[in-house]
Amino acid sequence: MAGIGDHIELEGTLIRDGAGFALRAERGAVYHLQLHRVPVDHVEKRVRITGTLIGERLIEAEGIAPG
Repeated sequence: MAGIGDHIELEGTLIRDGAGFALRAERGAVYHLQLHRVPVDHVEKRVRITGTLIGERLIEAEGIAPG
């Protein structure tokens, strides 16, 4: 398991989470995302997220790509 401050890559489904977005990972865990851009083209699609774990199940996303 990654620790806070670690660089991570995860795959899963990008979902809306209230006013923001989250990643539903392959094993069912949900990670909330801090994003620099709004990825509306990828909502409800399989994606690969790269970023930094900045809290428990909170990722500062550096990139989003189709998964």
